[in-house]
Amino acid sequence: MSLIPLLLLADGRLPSGTHTHSGGLEAAVRAGRVDDADTLQSFLLGRLTTVGFTGAAFAAATVLELADGVLATAGGAVVQSKELAILDGEVDARTPSPAQREVSRKLGRQLVRATRAGWPSPVLEAAAAVHPDGPHQPIAFGAAAAAAGLDVHGTAAAAALGSVTGPAGAATRLLDLDPDAVTAMLAGLAEAVDETAAAAVRAARGPVEDLPALSAPLLDISAEHRLTWEVRLLDS
Repeated sequence: MSLIPLLLLADGRLPSGTHTHSGGLEAAVRAGRVDDADTLQSFLLGRLTTVGFTGAAFAAATVLELADGVLATAGGAVVQSKELAILDGEVDARTPSPAQREVSRKLGRQLVRATRAGWPSPVLEAAAAVHPDGPHQPIAFGAAAAAAGLDVHGTAAAAALGSVTGPAGAATRLLDLDPDAVTAMLAGLAEAVDETAAAAVRAARGPVEDLPALSAPLLDISAEHRLTWEVRLLDS
């Protein structure tokens, strides 16, 4: 597996829109739950081991499904993949907040669009077809990884890392933290990211109905409350 696609997919400069999202951090800062480096670290670790783990497992499961050749064609056109649609529906069931579902599908659409520029592939079109509003972000990430040639381990690692790098980046704006200190914090989470990715790969090899359903209810509640704000710095 080439490291170049992994680095590109994990790069915050990829025009997939994640740089405008905080992963729930903005609401946590406003509520006073995160206000310094220590509380940020707790937030990131909690996010990694709940929704980050679930998302990484679904991204890995998507890669495994695509590796098994689940795509069908008719007259040269890609037919919607039943397996990808099932995975997408399972992500939907694990995302109780309508606001979070909307954000996930928006990020999924943007990721598919961005990935088409570098790795045009039928798997991206199959992912885009799973829902009229686009695939959930973990499904799109798995399809993007498959199109770019990543294996299941690289996919899970990149997805797990991405679950914390976005909020960490937002923290430098929301809390005016030293970017170097935030980078050191992410480096300190490396072992936890590796463990989360390894667990996600193991989970992805099981039945679809047994995929992780870990969530962070406060993130869902905050996402709904956030819709009432008149002023928001970030999209989520």
